[in-house]
Amino acid sequence: MSDPGWNALLEGRAEGPLAPLFAPLLAAPDTPDGCLVIGRLAQTLDGRIATRSGSSQWIGGPGDLMHTHRLRALCDVVLVGAATVANDDPQLTTRLVPGPDPVRVILDTRQELPLERKVFQGGPRTILAVAEDAARGTRHGTADILPVPRCGEGRLHLPALLASLAAQGLTRIFVEGGGITVSRFLIAGLIDRLHVTVAPIILGSGRPAFALPEAARISDGLKLSWTCHDIAPDVLFDMAVNRARPPMVCP
Repeated sequence: MSDPGWNALLEGRAEGPLAPLFAPLLAAPDTPDGCLVIGRLAQTLDGRIATRSGSSQWIGGPGDLMHTHRLRALCDVVLVGAATVANDDPQLTTRLVPGPDPVRVILDTRQELPLERKVFQGGPRTILAVAEDAARGTRHGTADILPVPRCGEGRLHLPALLASLAAQGLTRIFVEGGGITVSRFLIAGLIDRLHVTVAPIILGSGRPAFALPEAARISDGLKLSWTCHDIAPDVLFDMAVNRARPPMVCP
């Protein structure tokens, strides 16, 4: 919070020691939909993002939590899936750092989340993205309902969602989680940048970080280059995905 380069980043200027990590997020999007999409996960050393029961607070340490709040402050939207809201009941605000709260976007295909969750009780603007054929009314608590068409698998059509957000001037999208949601954006070829925090924890069981189609060969994996950043006690990997899809995923 005391880093002198943070205010510059909030003003859109990439200066100071934080610039190498955050400068790519400040660049004007160069994508067909006009959006810049950042995916983020925090995982254990053995690639788990939660226990089998869904407990995930907190895999990352204080540095990871600070990093997450900084990403929220630099983006127009923080987006999570329904399971994250159901299991963690997050506020999705920038409580730990100076900077604006992003618009909160929740993916809930069948509009099943209870109104008691914090994101529906006030605070920053919230959008509940719901399948067109499942939307009921125009509000869900204090959230605006955004009807979105379904894709072939019956899930929300993510390119249509991004187009709807871009039409509202919301173009810098932070996909905070969970693993299923980040994976679906990755499968759809919609991730521009990926931030993965690795914590020095070994669980030996639990939910994997990514849920992708099965790879038959090592060459079927998505190979990325990265830069490494110390967010003690954890390590953060910043990867340029540039909308690449895992090779085992059919276009």
